[in-house]
Amino acid sequence: MKHGRKIVKLQRDASHRNALLANLTLSLIDHTRIRTTLAKAKALRPVAEKLVTLGKCGTLHARRQAIAALQDKVLVKKLFEEIAVASKDRQGGYTRITKLGQRRSDSAPMAFIEWVDAYVPKKVKTTAAAPEADAAPEVIDVEEVTTAPKKKRATKKASAAE
Repeated sequence: MKHGRKIVKLQRDASHRNALLANLTLSLIDHTRIRTTLAKAKALRPVAEKLVTLGKCGTLHARRQAIAALQDKVLVKKLFEEIAVASKDRQGGYTRITKLGQRRSDSAPMAFIEWVDAYVPKKVKTTAAAPEADAAPEVIDVEEVTTAPKKKRATKKASAAE
């Protein structure tokens, strides 16, 4: 009987599963949102949330525990300084899983897993003119950059007709 055994095995042995979850956690910290199978996302959620709890603690011991789990000092620094700070008022539930449907190749259920309080830095727009010492750079939203109208391509039929 499986009384008290809540670990999701993902058809892997313990070392392979730990490496997989550590790599998924690193990708989640680095990219703030990843696309993976639903089973992996559900297995990743407790691992990532425990690391955010370590980040909110902020002690040297907690940082060393996170480095031992993830093996990457740069991303642990990002976890402690950006992600944990953004989630400081939240008492759990740091990640969100959004179901996407089935993968075309093998019909595996897919999902996005992302941080609820994702830190999105503002992009700074610089001008081509000579910068003035007193002028502050103009700050624009990320949505403005991504939703800019695309240039229309010249089609072969239009160029052949001329």
